[in-house]
Amino acid sequence: MKKTSVVLIFALSVYSVVAQSDKQKDIVLIKEARAASNKAIAARDINVIASYWLDDFVQVRGNASHLVGKDTIIASWKQLFNTDQKVSYVRNPDEIIISDNDTLAWETGKWIGIHSYSKGGNYSAMWRKVNGGWKIQAELFVALKN
Repeated sequence: MKKTSVVLIFALSVYSVVAQSDKQKDIVLIKEARAASNKAIAARDINVIASYWLDDFVQVRGNASHLVGKDTIIASWKQLFNTDQKVSYVRNPDEIIISDNDTLAWETGKWIGIHSYSKGGNYSAMWRKVNGGWKIQAELFVALKN
């Protein structure tokens, strides 16, 4: 009986280490996606920006307006970039938490507005794992700086 208990405890320990390792890999993937998205915003590359969004993506902007749907939000970004050549945004994650079933993630951090109506504030994002990759389901921005 003791031998079985030791084997069971060992197996559970190995499983826990592997699960934590997978969660850390997912966190790195989301951080890399966020960095690539920031770079794409600076480059005004809407196709890359939108490549991280699900089709039913929801975005609540820092001024409390909101948009629903990838195509609608792409059109909004195009209009923004066409009317303001200097505007840009940077999102800096403070924390990313992967769900117990590894299908959802919560990201929270600070955003910076450059030549924007606001200098920044806080944000949160909901990520979903789809076909092994992470996509943004929703983002919520709150403008806290003039």
